[in-house]
Amino acid sequence: MRALSRALRIGVISLTALLAACGSSGPFKFDDSYSAQGQNSRVRYLVLHYTAGDHATSLKVLTQRDVSAHYLVSDERRPTVYRLVPEERRAWHAGVGSWYGFTDLNTGSIGIEIVNMGRLPDGRWAPYTRSQIEALKVLIKDLAQRHGVTPRNIIGHSDAAPQRKLDPGPHFPWKELAQAGIGRWYNEAQARALQAQYATRPLPSAAQTQALLRKAGYDTPDSGVFDKATQNVIAAFQMHYRPARYDGLLDAETAAILQSLN
Repeated sequence: MRALSRALRIGVISLTALLAACGSSGPFKFDDSYSAQGQNSRVRYLVLHYTAGDHATSLKVLTQRDVSAHYLVSDERRPTVYRLVPEERRAWHAGVGSWYGFTDLNTGSIGIEIVNMGRLPDGRWAPYTRSQIEALKVLIKDLAQRHGVTPRNIIGHSDAAPQRKLDPGPHFPWKELAQAGIGRWYNEAQARALQAQYATRPLPSAAQTQALLRKAGYDTPDSGVFDKATQNVIAAFQMHYRPARYDGLLDAETAAILQSLN
C-alpha cells in the first residue's frame, strides 16, 4: 500500500502548491471552506485484468504506450502496488465494452492490472500468487469502500467485453474474494436445488438465458438462439462463476448458478 500513501502525499503537495500560487498576489483567491452536499464519486466499477506479460514488460506497456490502468499489482514475493494513473483521472484500460448497459467504462471505472502471463502457449493458464490475491483484497476493499462501488460492479474485463477478452481468466479466485466481502456471488444452496430440478425439466430457452444474462449485467444478444456471440457471453459468465468448465454451452449447473445470483 506504499503506492497509495505516496499518491495521497502527492495530492496534498499539489493542492498546497495551488493554494500558494493563488495567494494575495495571484489572479484569484482559492476557498475550499464550503463543500457541496450533492456529489458522489465518478467511479462506479472496478475492472480487473491480467497483463499477459512479465513485471518489466507490464510496467513498460502500461506507462509508455496508449494503454494504461490506475493500479498495477506486481508478482513479487511482497507485491508492489503501482499507482500509474490518479483515481480522479481516466485510464485507458477497458476499451469497448458494456456492463448493465453502461458503455463508457473507462470514464466510470478504476482499472486494476495484475502481472500474470494469462493463457500460455500450451493452453494452460498462469496461476496468480497467494501474495497477489492478499494484496488485491486490501486494495479492492479500500477502493470499493471509498467510492461506494457495489459488489455486482466489481468485474473482470471478460465480463464487460465477452466477445474479445478473457482476463482475468479462470484462475482468478472470484469465490475467495466474495467470501472476503468483495464482489458478487451466487446462492450455492439454491443453485444445487435448481440444478437437481433440471433433471426432470427443460433448461431455459435461448431467449430466457439471454434475458437472465442481461439481468446479470452482461451485454447479450437478443437473438433468441444460442449463437456464437451468446456462447461467448455464457463462457465469460462460466469463467467467473464456474471456472472448472467454460465451454459456452448452457448446462444445468450454469443455468442454476445464473438463476441464483445474489
